[in-house]
Amino acid sequence: MKLGIVGLPNVGKSTLFNALTASKAEAANYPFCTINPNVGIVPVPDSRLGRLAEIYNPPKITPAIFEIVDIAGLIKGASKGEGLGNKFLADIREVDAIIHVVRCFDDENIVHTDGSLDPARDVETINLELVFSDIEILTRRLEKAKKALKGDKSIQYEITLIESLLAHLEEGKTARSFTLSDEDTAILKTTPLLSNKPVIYAGNVSEADFTSGAMNNPYYKVLTQIAESEQSGIIPVCAATEAEIAVMDESDREVFLSELGFAESGLIRVIKEGYELLGLISFLTAGEKEVRAWTIKNGLTAQKAAGKIHTDIERGFIRAETIAFDTLIEHGSMAAAKEKGLVRLEGKEYIVKDGDVILFRFNV
Repeated sequence: MKLGIVGLPNVGKSTLFNALTASKAEAANYPFCTINPNVGIVPVPDSRLGRLAEIYNPPKITPAIFEIVDIAGLIKGASKGEGLGNKFLADIREVDAIIHVVRCFDDENIVHTDGSLDPARDVETINLELVFSDIEILTRRLEKAKKALKGDKSIQYEITLIESLLAHLEEGKTARSFTLSDEDTAILKTTPLLSNKPVIYAGNVSEADFTSGAMNNPYYKVLTQIAESEQSGIIPVCAATEAEIAVMDESDREVFLSELGFAESGLIRVIKEGYELLGLISFLTAGEKEVRAWTIKNGLTAQKAAGKIHTDIERGFIRAETIAFDTLIEHGSMAAAKEKGLVRLEGKEYIVKDGDVILFRFNV
């Protein structure tokens, strides 16, 4: 999973990046303090790994990971190369989903590029630049398709699809709000659209609003309505507070979060939203050498999941010895679970479930 943090300049992107990755990206009160994207590799917190380690006592515990990219701030005209627009668009093209940071607090000491705070306008600014970039790309593809049509009538459906999508985009709407069939998605796969990226809106509120409840903040309420209309994810954050939490040790972090009334940090909430938006789950492998989590798309077969570990395992797949995490923990060991017939022998087409503990048998 690769998430890109985007937003207008000075909305708290780099501060949130620091909080999520515990790194030290530059965060300053002026536009474009981020030029080259900062990249952080973040382990996915998973308490199940610790429980499995208690059973197997391995020397190595390896969590799933994801990548966070802090992308340069965007301004109007980015799709035409204004500011760092071309670089922004190139960087965002590489991510799986977007964390769109939107400022939801007033502070006269922090510059706003448009001179005032308006979350709806700020969201529209970003969305429109992505839409304009998509229009340019689709227009070029449409021209090529029309030329190819002279010798291949099967391209007519592709032309009709692109024309319909272009009409939708030209109304200022994002590609993710356009209904696509599986066939449409397959046709557009070679033209990844920026405005079709899944989005998690991160409403950056003040510490007072963060602790008292973000829904008391009128700016955050507006952002929530936008997210609901798009069926996008949304979480409240106080980037400055999250940055403080990130450098605490675990016990202090738990106490601090409890005092704030939160069960989990912004990092965990972002991960959960990201997994849900992208349709991801984790399966587990466990043994005396290593306990490990593996991230896959929900709905993946056992054979394809095996390929996540190594292509040889996928190629030589025989079976998957599978047990649910909770069942394994309940019985204390794989041997005890096997004695009670609780370890299942699954074939190539078995659909892996979140929390499955799997031992793949293969022969190459």
